[in-house]
Order: sequence, then structure tokens, then C-alpha cells
Amino acid sequence: MESAKIANLYDLTKTIAADVFEGKEYPWEVLPEIGAFIVKLGESLDPEKYEKRGENIWVAKSAKVFESAYLNGPLIIDEEAEVRHCAFIRGNAIVGKNCVVGNSTELKNVILFDNVQVPHYNYVGDSILGYKSHMGAGSITSNVKSDKTLVVVKDGEDHIETGLKKFGAMLGDFVEVGCNSVLNPGSVIGRHSNIYPTSCVRGVIHENSIFKKSGEVVRKEEK
Repeated sequence: MESAKIANLYDLTKTIAADVFEGKEYPWEVLPEIGAFIVKLGESLDPEKYEKRGENIWVAKSAKVFESAYLNGPLIIDEEAEVRHCAFIRGNAIVGKNCVVGNSTELKNVILFDNVQVPHYNYVGDSILGYKSHMGAGSITSNVKSDKTLVVVKDGEDHIETGLKKFGAMLGDFVEVGCNSVLNPGSVIGRHSNIYPTSCVRGVIHENSIFKKSGEVVRKEEK
């Protein structure tokens, strides 16, 4: 399943978390390791650039964090990021450089690469969002199946058993997700792809695609 591999989704120079991907083939393999990785990385951060604000919480001095935002560790907020009014960061989260985490957005067990925007009423859990990816207002990652069974990543006839009960979405670099869309457990969206507003997405969407609705996905050069 080449489209879902780390090498085909992410530019690892665009995140402080590059080392956690080392030796992995698929990005969801890092989900169980995010918390421990943050603790290890946080202790090595330059105190001239980052301040420790609580147990296992490191915030870059150049980041802007609103007083009403809730921060729980393990957590790293990188340089020039903005965490806005009433954002709810539950822990095991890396917020990359220049990211925007908006009003009432909730994060849990996530890696946001640099320049990611989740600016308006988003839920992002057990997910990885690539460089300059953007989730429109109200779009969410659904990270647990309704029957509570383990998540399987599906690309046509190809299936990969992840062994994970909680797995939201893997967004490649430069992905655009339209407003009020739901990315179902095990969704993988390839680089430079667009998801139409109010979509219900599942499975692997290949890079440079436009997801219009289930069964109607076109390559950008074909539109």
C-alpha cells in the first residue's frame, strides 16, 4: 500500500518530531509512541527558546497561547504557533511551528507538522497532519469505530490490520479538508488532495485527488 507509507505522505524536515518516524513504514505506527517521545524530546529542548509550563509541557517562547486555552501534557508547542481562545489540548500532542489551533478545537494524541491549521471547532484525535494541511471549520477526525473493533486501513482490495482501536486520520502534506467533513477511522489522505465540504471519508485517498463524495474521487489533472 504505497500511498499510505510515510515516505509518500510527509516531508520529515517539516516537523520537530521527525525522529519518532525513524524505522517505521506507516505513520500510524507512531501513535502509541507519541507521549513517551514528547517527554524525551522535551527534556532536550533549548531553555532559551522553550519554557516548561507544567508537568511535561513545553511551550516555545515565541508561541502565542491564549489564557483561556487548556494545556495538558505531554505537550510541545513549537515556535511561532498560535493556540487560540478555549482550545482544548488533552495531551500527547505536538503542535508544530507556525501552526494555528483555533477556538474550541480539541487535540489528543496527535502530531501537527509545521504550518498546519485547525482553526475552527475541529476535533483531531489519534491523527497525524502533514505540512501545511488545513481542516475547514467543523471538520473532525473520528478515531473509534462504532463497533469498537480494531481499525483496518483499506485501499481498494488492499487491507492493512493496524492493531489499533483508536486511529483517526493521516493527512499528507498540503491536504485541504472542507468544512463539516468527517474523516472516519483509518482514513489516509494523500499529499495535495482536497476533500469537498460535508464529506464522509473512509479509506485511502491517493495524492493529488479531489474527493467529491463516496465513489466520486478524481485526479486533479482530470477535473
